[in-house]
Amino acid sequence: MLPPKTRLAAALIALCAALGVAAGFWAVNGRTGSGLKAAWIMLAYFTNFTGLLVSVVFAGIALGRPTFATSWLVAGTALATLLVGIVQRLLLHGLKPRQGGDLVADILLHQTVPVLVPLFWLAFLPKGRLGWRDPLLWACYPLAYLGYALLRGTLEARYPYPFLDAGRIGWGPVLAYAAAIAAAFLLVGGGIVALDRALASRRAESR
Repeated sequence: MLPPKTRLAAALIALCAALGVAAGFWAVNGRTGSGLKAAWIMLAYFTNFTGLLVSVVFAGIALGRPTFATSWLVAGTALATLLVGIVQRLLLHGLKPRQGGDLVADILLHQTVPVLVPLFWLAFLPKGRLGWRDPLLWACYPLAYLGYALLRGTLEARYPYPFLDAGRIGWGPVLAYAAAIAAAFLLVGGGIVALDRALASRRAESR
């Protein structure tokens, strides 16, 4: 059984992520007047997929399900949230003004969750259980999203992010951006594994 403080922390994170996605949906629904259309628009963005992922994983932890409280799953989820926060800060910050539900979603999904999820992994998960191949497995998630986003953008002639807009900037820059983001993802993932092993060694020495 997971400790109460672990479950409480997980519940707060799940709530932040769920509220962020809900606020974004509320804002988009207000502009479109259609729940189905709003949902389809929301599902174009990696931020919203990751917000849903965090909601599910941390709701499972909050409910005391050990399957969700594995180092591999939580660390991979933390890496995805870091990607969301870093890309937003470096490539998207300030491109358009945000207010109302958009602003709430931005604060929760781009700023709050990318801090809380890694802190949860640091504070509550056992260390020394990650391997060097894990970043490659974690990378399957953003790579799958990339393929989905490019295919959807090609079919709809509308891309979710400016750096993926092949129609405007061309495929060369799109692939360059994708390669840079993938390299950064693997680099940060490797850093998480290195930190995991260093913390495990320090705890072993302290005993």
